[in-house]
Amino acid sequence: MGWIILIVGLLLLGGIIDFIAKKRNMKIDPEEGAKNASDSERIYVETYMHNTKQNHDNIPFL
Repeated sequence: MGWIILIVGLLLLGGIIDFIAKKRNMKIDPEEGAKNASDSERIYVETYMHNTKQNHDNIPFL
């Protein structure tokens, strides 16, 4: 029962945040954040994503 309340609460929180962002006319653009990242941050993120993809491919379905 507690899990259901937690999930519903998180969904409601996400809906409220989306509503506020739309009301304030906020544009969320991932490309804008990528422009402001340093080279080391980009390398770190790309390495992390590559390693995550490699690890995910090696995990068998249970």
